[in-house]
Amino acid sequence: MAKLTKNALKVLEKRYLLKDENGKVIETPEQMFRRVAHNIALADEKYGGDVKKAEKEFYEIMANLLFIPNSPTLMNAGTSIQQLSACFVIPIEDSMKSIFEAVKNTALIHQSGGGTGFSFSRIRPKGDIVRSTGGVASGPISFMKVFNAATDVIKQGGRRRGANMGILHVTHPDILEFIKCKDDPRELTNFNISVAVSDEFMEKVEKGEDYELINPRTKKVVGKLNAKEVFDMITEHAWRTGEPGIIFLDEINRHNPTPHVGMIESTNPCGEQPLLPYESCNLGSINLSKFVKGNDIDWDALKDVVWKAVHFLDNVIDMNKYPIPQIKKMTLANRKIGLGVMGFADLLIQLGIPYNSEEALQMAEKIMKFVQHEARMASVELGKQRGSFPNFKGSVWDGKYPAMRNATVTTIAPTGTISIIAGCSSGIEPLFAIVFMRNVLDKGDRLYEVNPYFEKIAKELGFYSEELMKKITENNGSVQGIEEVPEEWQRIFVTALDIDPEWHVRMQAAFQKYTDNATSKTINLREEASIDDVRKAYMLAYKLKCKGITVYRYGSRPEQVLVVKEEKKEKEEGFIKPRPRPRPTVMWGVTRKVEVGCGNLYVTMNEDEHGLFEVFARLGKAGGCADAQLEAIGRLISLCLRSGIEPRDIIKQLRGIRCPNPLLTRGGTILSCPDAIAKALEEHIEGKEKFEIPRLEHFEREKEEKKEEKEDAFIKPVLQSEKEAPVGVCPECGSPLVYEEGCKICKNCGYSTCG
Repeated sequence: MAKLTKNALKVLEKRYLLKDENGKVIETPEQMFRRVAHNIALADEKYGGDVKKAEKEFYEIMANLLFIPNSPTLMNAGTSIQQLSACFVIPIEDSMKSIFEAVKNTALIHQSGGGTGFSFSRIRPKGDIVRSTGGVASGPISFMKVFNAATDVIKQGGRRRGANMGILHVTHPDILEFIKCKDDPRELTNFNISVAVSDEFMEKVEKGEDYELINPRTKKVVGKLNAKEVFDMITEHAWRTGEPGIIFLDEINRHNPTPHVGMIESTNPCGEQPLLPYESCNLGSINLSKFVKGNDIDWDALKDVVWKAVHFLDNVIDMNKYPIPQIKKMTLANRKIGLGVMGFADLLIQLGIPYNSEEALQMAEKIMKFVQHEARMASVELGKQRGSFPNFKGSVWDGKYPAMRNATVTTIAPTGTISIIAGCSSGIEPLFAIVFMRNVLDKGDRLYEVNPYFEKIAKELGFYSEELMKKITENNGSVQGIEEVPEEWQRIFVTALDIDPEWHVRMQAAFQKYTDNATSKTINLREEASIDDVRKAYMLAYKLKCKGITVYRYGSRPEQVLVVKEEKKEKEEGFIKPRPRPRPTVMWGVTRKVEVGCGNLYVTMNEDEHGLFEVFARLGKAGGCADAQLEAIGRLISLCLRSGIEPRDIIKQLRGIRCPNPLLTRGGTILSCPDAIAKALEEHIEGKEKFEIPRLEHFEREKEEKKEEKEDAFIKPVLQSEKEAPVGVCPECGSPLVYEEGCKICKNCGYSTCG
């Protein structure tokens, strides 16, 4: 068995190895691989195969870290749960019965460790008629919040955090609301969102033409929007928050292997697995870093592992315990599997190929073409032995091949946690940082985490030093521009943020060219990237026939990714203490009324020329301890504001504080007076760009703006002059988070927002 890294052992102990009722680990990594190999090999009995041989082969490819299946298989194979798939798509029709049946099915899937994708495009728009009650519909976004809440409850009881994909077609009347539904980082925290677009829409974007909005209930045209303005709105919000992504539905359905069964409308949570309603798919990835032989790839060894991995994944379908009957029926009818790769960046480094180069793109196509071809040949052979998937007749493979066991065979999936186990780079992503600082929580130490390939080369060539590691850390983990690192190695050791967005998109397209399903790839952008950079990336992805795209601009989310710089305060020799700025004689401000459990809270916020200056808060009923506490809170907030503390930092401290009298309001639950003050501050900050001096005409104008918002074809971007403070901390172990493949991942303990 291959030697596991310390991080791999930590992740396995925390998430994968079996535990007794007291939480004590009761198996070793070797025993885990044997448990999984034995369980999956049992499927060979059904087909008269050699179970012991299969078990031996499956154990060897896993234990030698050549191939690792998706997390549910590692966790659940050979246990009472026995749910082995990662990806599910649940249909939602336009009825309460269908919606809440989907909520129930989602709960069952997440309870067993899976993730779910949904298209909300069939749900009637907000304000539409509900004939059964004579009321009006609340729209798809409101129901997304129901699914989000259900997922939030369930994730607390299992080993994996559930994740969802929410998709809305660009022709839906509520599309503008959907595009901005994740602007508030507290909303829909268990969802990734993507807009489904057609070729027709993208053509109208290029021409600047209008397109039609269709009510899914009546199938009638209810309005028009300008395609370019909507596309610009999508890219502007993606620039600000990383979402929404885009799903190119026509491109997906051009490669739908079973069009006679149905059209694909949705994907799994990270977008790499388009699926029909009630389909599931089990995934696994080959560790490419293990197949470098001299200056080339050991193609024979790679072929051998591809065939064994396809055998493994096909067996998983038979050994799987499906959450609901509809999923079992659909999965067995198409038998989709998704074999992918990880460790691609490591392979390029070993071969001396820069990630952002034509040579790397050619290598990507060469490898994936080989993997796809061999995977199909393995599936054809299994089809001859075991029979083709039941929907083979009428599929795209009917007439091309004598048999085919699996409707699809390849997927490039996120490998955040399993790549830690394998000790390699994630999926097809570049390295995120060459060197970064890791906190050792139990000792209070800070250690440099160095890429092993870079460390080896630096020591062999004699330019390794602790001082250099510190310098790289302070350079955002990049070696670019550091004179101690030879230029040839600066070219090889590029990080995600060193690479221009175009190369990220082109790499995704290179792998997509030879992948049956889709590819999970984050298009990383530097913090200073423009909205136009995002627009170009989205358009290039369409032109290069990607099936979807998601971007991440460094620093654009409240939950910051891996922070590679040390605290500046620690290296500054002098520290200037803040001094509260003096109060002017005349100021202007606003007072907001917020309902709380104790009555009406009035929050007054005054500003000087530098921004927010002071806050006063009073309850409608005067006197008592509550008013004294509110006065104290107001004074302390004002002191912070006058001393230069960012308002958003104050909001974060106040938000979520609870008292015995929470109140449910139209705007959400108000947990306490401090929580209400945070809400008032936040609303003030978000709305203040609308006016400079609050004259009487402002209030009339604000009413008109609210009235027109529903009719606006395009909501103009809100300029953000102030950056949100980064967090960047894993909630489980306190280490930095990395944003890769559409997920926030902890490289230390394996925590992932995508499960």
